[in-house]
Amino acid sequence: MAFNLAPLQNLIDQFERMQGIGHKTAQRMAFYVLGLSETEAREFAQAITDAHTKIKQCSICCDLADDELCPICKSNTRDKSVICVVEDPRDVAAIERTHEYNGTYHVLHGAISPMDNIGPDQIRIKELVARLGDDMVEEVIMATNPTVEGEATAMYISRLLKPMGITVSRLAYGVPVGADLEYADEVTLSRALEGRSLI
Repeated sequence: MAFNLAPLQNLIDQFERMQGIGHKTAQRMAFYVLGLSETEAREFAQAITDAHTKIKQCSICCDLADDELCPICKSNTRDKSVICVVEDPRDVAAIERTHEYNGTYHVLHGAISPMDNIGPDQIRIKELVARLGDDMVEEVIMATNPTVEGEATAMYISRLLKPMGITVSRLAYGVPVGADLEYADEVTLSRALEGRSLI
């Protein structure tokens, strides 16, 4: 159902453009914004503008940053000999939440996908290769998503890096905790078998 009020409909349309936001959620968000006071609405709009103008990509790892370098690349306590390669800045946040990884990252901002006309030159692979010229990096962990595009990207980068003498590893994927084996697909089970460990 379209609203007769053009500014309201435009607001709904803008929210609906967001990935994962359906029409009803976009309506709720639009009406939430309408319920804000004038000051709150200005603060909300300013937060969007600030995020858009002040956040850029780290000059080393291509993660989001509000300075030349992100906090991880600035840190003296991170292990600079290991780089974890991810597709998206959200993946960095997910891995950081585990508190298990102390290396650095490289954010590709996508994955190779010929169907979507995304080739190696459209993502940050050149920037990754440029980081490996100083002989400091010993291992690159491929943490791209377990999708066809993610696997293709991991294989492509692996082939690029192996002649450089750098260890290239892949995250182990498998059966999630609490899942029944009978519901797992063949790819998930094969990954679980490949990534098995001693107990």
